[in-house]
Amino acid sequence: MTAEQLLQLPPLESGDRLTRAEFERRYAAMPHVKKAELVEGVVYMASPLRITSHGQPHGRLATWLGTYEAFTPGVVLGIEPTVKLDLENEPQPDAVLLIPGRQATIGADDYIEGAPEFIVEVAASSAAIDLHDKKRAYRRNQVREYIVWRTLEGQLDWFRLEAEEYVMQLPDEQGILRSQVFPGLWLAVSALLAGEMATVLSVLRQGLNSPEHQKFVQLLGGEQKEELNYRD
Repeated sequence: MTAEQLLQLPPLESGDRLTRAEFERRYAAMPHVKKAELVEGVVYMASPLRITSHGQPHGRLATWLGTYEAFTPGVVLGIEPTVKLDLENEPQPDAVLLIPGRQATIGADDYIEGAPEFIVEVAASSAAIDLHDKKRAYRRNQVREYIVWRTLEGQLDWFRLEAEEYVMQLPDEQGILRSQVFPGLWLAVSALLAGEMATVLSVLRQGLNSPEHQKFVQLLGGEQKEELNYRD
């Protein structure tokens, strides 16, 4: 598409109902727009983000997930990546974890295609699309674990896909939530909500030192070797 053709495209507007192809064309014509999402065929444009209700919580989740990625070769962390989920959904989640080649791939255009195993969103409250339209789209596309941190309400929801439905997970007696998709990804929920990141990372280190995480790393290493042998 030429520069002149791009300029002739209508701008994206919140509430537009578009195909994914049309959404992508209009988004490409607006390089000044940093975040726009297509959720169940409807366009959502991001509002300016406040620090304590979004920026800081987002950063803390990125620290937690980034530490896990650093000690788990074969796992990819993405912060606000475009995800080509299906023909009606192209969100930019706040964070994703994936094992490329399992449920999702990284395409030739460097975008994620398909459903990452693990998605995190930061929402102001339960009224946000993250707990409604997005949740339905993620469930339908088999995102296996989904976290929504409702910052203004001081709550964190962790959903796990079981029998085609999202089931809310509750912390154990130590106040810890543990991922089943990514062994060793442990979260001290109360500490995170209180901003006690030293405790959050201490609990995560326990998960990283657990036998199940060590076994998972060995499994991923074996898969990578098989992939290299296949390519050779």
